[in-house]
Formats: sequence, structure tokens, C-alpha cells
Amino acid sequence: MQTARLEVRLDAERRRRLGELARTRGVPVSEAVRAIIDEAYEVILRERRLQAARELAAMEVGDWPEPEELSRLLDEAYEPCIP
Repeated sequence: MQTARLEVRLDAERRRRLGELARTRGVPVSEAVRAIIDEAYEVILRERRLQAARELAAMEVGDWPEPEELSRLLDEAYEPCIP
């Protein structure tokens, strides 16, 4: 994985908190920052999935086609993705 340098300016309290988080996790500050970013991003993805599920649940859908028919319709509507 290629990495890039990022400079972030923190006030003294946030820097102290970040150091405490890193010590608690037993990792360097840079690793703690990466983990915090990953955790926050997972929260965003989870919220997006929940919102999509809510929207699907709110839809009023008539009769669903049988799986074979649905598959055929999807195949006709979308060309297969060939890398």
C-alpha cells in the first residue's frame, strides 16, 4: 500500500487525547490515527446501509417477479461487467 504524508495541527488537548488513545491501544500515534479513520468510515458506511434499508422497507412494491424472471430482467437491463 502506498502511503502519503499528512500534516494535521492539533491543539494541546486533542494532542493529549490522541496520545492517550495510542498508548491505550499500545500503538504508535500514526497507527492510532489510521485506525480511528477506518472506524469512523465504517460508521458512515453502516449509516448509509441502514438508510438504504429504510428506504427499501418504505417502498410500496407490488408483486415481485419470480427469481428466474428477475434475473432475466436484470440481465437485459444491465450488461455484464467485464474487467
